Amino acid sequence: MDGFNLGWGVLFGIVQFSLFLLCYRLFGRIGLFAWIGVATVLANLQVVKTIEMLGLVMTLGNITYASIYMATDLLNERHGREEARRAVWFGFFFLFASTLVMQLALVFKPDASGLDMQAAMEMVFGLAPRVAAGSLCAYLVSQVLDVQLFSRLKRRFAARGQFWIRILGSTLVSQFVDTLVFCTVAFAGVFETAVWIDILVTTYLIKFVVSGAGTPVLYIARSFKDEEGLWSRKAAD
Repeated sequence: MDGFNLGWGVLFGIVQFSLFLLCYRLFGRIGLFAWIGVATVLANLQVVKTIEMLGLVMTLGNITYASIYMATDLLNERHGREEARRAVWFGFFFLFASTLVMQLALVFKPDASGLDMQAAMEMVFGLAPRVAAGSLCAYLVSQVLDVQLFSRLKRRFAARGQFWIRILGSTLVSQFVDTLVFCTVAFAGVFETAVWIDILVTTYLIKFVVSGAGTPVLYIARSFKDEEGLWSRKAAD
């Protein structure tokens, strides 16, 4: 089972990174905004499922969530800090709106034929208040920090070949803050300290690996000459 999950996880990552590149290739800057909106929702759906991989129990959603940082870093690199900031708030609105709407949807009383579906929806969307608050706080704090750090590193390490420093330097710090904020808001006092630390460390390690794997993908994306995407060029023609 662990070997299967590892192989499937690699394929899962390749598919998502490929879709990320395709979205940017076709739709350019607007495609990155759209990707952030979709990824914020999908990551929070996937996180309710736990798996075992490499001897660690982890939640899904880490690859999808890491791709949000990839999108804001790419926006910062090619379109400027203000566009990256707009994208952060765009993603926050999507996350807040989807969380709020689905919480309201769960309040409806199902008929007899819909009881099983209600139970399934509650399992997927029925986030506890602390988990929902942790997710929203962690996203906003870490993404704003990521944009600021990337911008500062862009001034300090401005060479084109130093793109990897800007990516990893900003992402690894901001994702640690993301993990710390989420685990603190959602789980502090819920688990024993040793368990809480284990969740914090393993979650961050997974994000570390995913961020490293995503760096070559960003180099490919940056090499695209048409920053607004093929679709906009066709529409203009």
